[in-house]
Amino acid sequence: MATTVPVLEGESIPRSHVILLLIWAVWLVWSAIHPHDYLTWTLEVFPGVLGMAALLAIYNRFRFTTLLYALIVIHCGILFIGGHYTYAEVPLFNWIRDRFHLMRNDYDRVGHFAQGFVPYLIAREVSIRRRVFTSRGWRIFFCIGVCLAISALYELFEWQSAVIGGSSADAFLGTQGDPWDTQEDMATALVAACLAEPVMGRIHDRALNALRANAPGDASLMR
Repeated sequence: MATTVPVLEGESIPRSHVILLLIWAVWLVWSAIHPHDYLTWTLEVFPGVLGMAALLAIYNRFRFTTLLYALIVIHCGILFIGGHYTYAEVPLFNWIRDRFHLMRNDYDRVGHFAQGFVPYLIAREVSIRRRVFTSRGWRIFFCIGVCLAISALYELFEWQSAVIGGSSADAFLGTQGDPWDTQEDMATALVAACLAEPVMGRIHDRALNALRANAPGDASLMR
């Protein structure tokens, strides 16, 4: 049985969730210490902060699997690293660019891959636990569509940030002179969403089964 930390009204929080939240908080604080610039930092970390606030708000009513929480924290960490350095200047990917004679720093592709991979699994967990679909094919189609919608919405957000901020938003856009950056970002998210089911489907199913077995009557499990 998982180790838990007692809270009010008989509820309990798995220790692993507390640890993940602490990792998220430390990562966020680190990213805020002398970032490239605070405008870019704010724009980059905002989705991760908003997402965590939403997860905390619904925590007692809907708890995701620990697997998914871990992936969400990793996704937020990718955002926080991008906010600290800007996506075009992450040191490791500068080294990769120079070492392999690439045209650009491709850390932003990591971010957009996560943007397709992790939201797919979020949509998958919600649709399975809420029994939205009886057909596996329609569920996969829906989850991929959710990821493409998120990717497109983020690109629109970047566009409006550029319109409003002008040159001050250049670091946030991080196109690095690539005229097809927007399309390539969305394509990366699409590829990640398509890979999420074959790569993580069975692992995710086991995590869902474990969640049901450990808390068969838990009000946080919406069935």
